[in-house]
Amino acid sequence: MKLSITARSMVVTPAITKRIEKKTDTMSRYLWPETEMQIKMTRDKARREVEITVPMGKNVILRSEASADDNLFLAIDKALAKMERQIRKHRTKLGKNLRDELPDIPEYIEEDTAEEETERKIVKRKTFPVRPMSVEDAILEMELLGHNFFAFVNIDTERTNVLYLRKDGDLGLLEPEA
Repeated sequence: MKLSITARSMVVTPAITKRIEKKTDTMSRYLWPETEMQIKMTRDKARREVEITVPMGKNVILRSEASADDNLFLAIDKALAKMERQIRKHRTKLGKNLRDELPDIPEYIEEDTAEEETERKIVKRKTFPVRPMSVEDAILEMELLGHNFFAFVNIDTERTNVLYLRKDGDLGLLEPEA
């Protein structure tokens, strides 16, 4: 497994790198050696945030994030623990495909836009590959990503759908009219 560690408004010290390498060592047995784990750390006033992204197989991206008040190591530990749970869950549910094929790393772009407006504005734009899948596969993907919504192309209708987590804990599905 390859590590890519980046930081904004802070310096990546050897102690931070060593801590991350030690914590990710156990996860490497579940992943291909070519798999790249991207770790982004940011400091915002008294808050430390860590975001981890791991491309796994075809069109599957695992992501975890955590933050802590003025304690980077705690944020790193929380984010890595979340990622390890996701990797194990992914391996349990889709494990046979994990080692059978080389990972196809999808491209994604994140941009921060800073336009001054009085109304709501877009502060982050992200593109991602959309592939046809069943509703059951979309539910699994959404759970693996840890998001409360997921956009996908429904394999049955060949139309874009949005799956979302409702406040009552159930799921909702938005389908366009014909």
